[in-house]
Amino acid sequence: MNTIFDTRRYLIPFRTGLLPQIFCDTLVLGSGVAGLRSAIGASKNGQVIVCAKESLDQTNTSWAQGGIAGVLKDNDTIEAHIEDTMTAGAGLCDREAVDLVCRQGPACIREIIDWGMQFDRDDEGNLLAGREGGHHASRVFHSDGDATGIELQRTLIDKAKQQDNIRLFDHCYVIDLLTQSNTPNSPILGAMTWHPKYGLQVVWARTTILAMGGAGQVYRETSNPRVATADGIAMAYRAGAELADMEFIQFHPTTLYIPGATRALISEAVRGEGAFLLDHAGHRFMPDIHKLAELAPRDVVANAIVKQLAIQGGKHVWLDCRHIEHFPERFPGIHSTLNSFGLDPAKDLIPVHPAAHYTIGGVRTDLRTRTNLPNLLAVGEVSCTGLHGANRLASNSLLEGLVMGAIAGEEAANRVDSQQITPSPIISTIERSNHAELDLEDVRSSLRSTMWFNAGIERTMTKLDDACTMFDLWGRYTLDKVFETPDGWEVQNMLTAGALIARSALHRTQSIGAHCIIGSPIDQSNTSTRDEQHRHTIWTRDLDSPRYAHSLAKGEDSESLADQSEPDQDSGVSNLRL
Repeated sequence: MNTIFDTRRYLIPFRTGLLPQIFCDTLVLGSGVAGLRSAIGASKNGQVIVCAKESLDQTNTSWAQGGIAGVLKDNDTIEAHIEDTMTAGAGLCDREAVDLVCRQGPACIREIIDWGMQFDRDDEGNLLAGREGGHHASRVFHSDGDATGIELQRTLIDKAKQQDNIRLFDHCYVIDLLTQSNTPNSPILGAMTWHPKYGLQVVWARTTILAMGGAGQVYRETSNPRVATADGIAMAYRAGAELADMEFIQFHPTTLYIPGATRALISEAVRGEGAFLLDHAGHRFMPDIHKLAELAPRDVVANAIVKQLAIQGGKHVWLDCRHIEHFPERFPGIHSTLNSFGLDPAKDLIPVHPAAHYTIGGVRTDLRTRTNLPNLLAVGEVSCTGLHGANRLASNSLLEGLVMGAIAGEEAANRVDSQQITPSPIISTIERSNHAELDLEDVRSSLRSTMWFNAGIERTMTKLDDACTMFDLWGRYTLDKVFETPDGWEVQNMLTAGALIARSALHRTQSIGAHCIIGSPIDQSNTSTRDEQHRHTIWTRDLDSPRYAHSLAKGEDSESLADQSEPDQDSGVSNLRL
């Protein structure tokens, strides 16, 4: 259980003085909803650079089939939205974060409409509102049925391109955040980037906003695009940022299960329109499990499917959409995907299976998106404010990106006149590895399978401990290497994030929300064990074990429970101990 591997401060050796230098007031890392909304706000005062890992629209945002949740109808209340969010979060949501996002959300949705986003409307031009899992009211707004993310991404890219102060860098891989020193809480000065045409470049900034999405690709089964390899989480951790609640990964209950094919999301909006989940005997099982049936919170539905598979065997259950009228018009993207596999939702049952979908934990921030590192803000899926608790309410993520992105942009704009750009000579020296090399693709494939089977929907202490042991082995032979292209850096980042998820899950011994731990008896007379359910798990790179917080934004942390270890004197860098 106490496996340890060393992770360098930087992934590559470099001298900043020998590389091309770029300067800006605000550097935004990531081009999804949170990153672009931050950039638009920051551009009101100062020059902004946005770095996209691949094309500007290759993000988790553009893959979002679900909608944006918010109270825009008279028959709904913000208090009800808050209550549904708190309930879905299983008692671990920070009330202040929930209140902020739910109350500011409607204005942000209206703003994006003013910017040209097209939402679905009825014949009279009124916004159409749908229901998704965990919501007791119809408050989820979609574009073209199942293409909300695509339309939101288009709107924000168009808006960003209209701002003279924003420069958009696509295919710009961010390797590491730059810090003034290797000491704790050292200020962030910008980032080291790599471009296939221009090579390594240093970008200096007054404020850096981390908005690089989640870690879905750490799992073998995922609804996330290829770019979601936990780069932002890992680089923030190397820089000394606090991470919170890394054990919580939300698994979407319904992705299309076709053996050999990439998992395709079947939006929760389909169940909102009345689709049923059936076992192999044709029995609709969700009404026996939760009062909201197929629209129960995602952790409930995903766990119910896993239990059905354990009982009946097989790899999937069935989604019955045959009774839904106008399916092609309502869900054109999903209909096209199903047709490509020869499936007709009007006639055929759809094979579905859960998959890793959303990284609930991430870089800890307050409600102004500030991290523990000076000059570094974090927003969106890469961050953790306490909004989602132990299980994200459906369609709250795009809303969070808009609300917290606006706050991050305002925060960055306000810093321009007071915060200095301070280039500093930074030297990263890495000794040559004397360990054998492992095949990168084999490591990537193996770690993803290990995460799926050992740290997936149902977990045991034994399997989590085994996962930690495997990450220690892979880390020893992979994290000490120097790679020159993104495929190597991605694997190193996935190793770091995977180890953090498994290690964090190992320290939470009770099931809560998306963290389902089985086969471990709990001593309910132990006060510290009972209290575990209502505290957040905090990691930093100098800890072997986490410390805990009852509130992320307020900073109400307990004393560290870690046994502090001295740095390895032979490594030449600070160590990460997981």
